[in-house]
This record gives sequence, C-alpha cells and structure tokens, in this order.
Amino acid sequence: MERAARLIKNNKLSQAFFSDDDFARAIWPIAVGKAIAAHTSRLKIVRTTLVVEVEDALWQRQLYPLTSQILQRLNKITGSEAIQEIEFRIGIPRRQPQRAEARAGEEVGRRADEADEIQDPVLKRVYQISRRKVSA
Repeated sequence: MERAARLIKNNKLSQAFFSDDDFARAIWPIAVGKAIAAHTSRLKIVRTTLVVEVEDALWQRQLYPLTSQILQRLNKITGSEAIQEIEFRIGIPRRQPQRAEARAGEEVGRRADEADEIQDPVLKRVYQISRRKVSA
C-alpha cells in the first residue's frame, strides 16, 4: 500500500485528479487504524498542517500525545515531508435521532392530513385529487 501511495502521490497525472486533501483522507485510516479513523472526520491540509476533526475533547486529549507517531506514519506512507504538524479540533456535535412528536391538538394515533391546512375549499379538493392520482 505504501508503494502505491507514493506512486499516486508522485504521478503528475494523478495530481490533476486528486488534491492533497483527497490523498490525506485516503491514507488516514491506514496510518491511524480503523478504530481511530472511526472517531475522526473532515481532514483538511492547511499549509503544512493536517487539521483533523475529532468527536469530543476526550479524543482530542488522547490523540495529542500520539501526534508524532501518527506524523511519522503518514510521512512513511506518503514518502514525503509535506505534512509537518497535526492539529486535532473538536468537531461540531452531530444531532442524535429523535422521536417524532404529535403537534398540539392532534391525536397521537391519528395522522394529520396535509390538506386540512389548506383554507380554500377548491384548492383543497384539487390537492386531494392530485394526491390520489400520484399515489395510484
């Protein structure tokens, strides 16, 4: 894998298709392993620094002491010294799945009809007919 990474990185034709960020994203799971790669995202190269987004402050604190080892591994895989530093930033927290709640005034078991919100009776009927045609 290391030889292939070097060939792709040094090939002028591949440089037209792949940016340094794309290359860093591709080799990141190989350099750090699947466990760490699963808790990191959004890699970006800024000058000579690789900026990595981590899930939370705990991961940031745990990865900071490993910076030199990760950097050596990245440079070994790429065969170049393009990345000189790694910065771990806390990422934007992801929204967790939530349960749908009924609107005020609706019964929990009954699903509301969208057509009930249309005030004009003619447009309301046109909407209902067109919806039946689409679903048929």
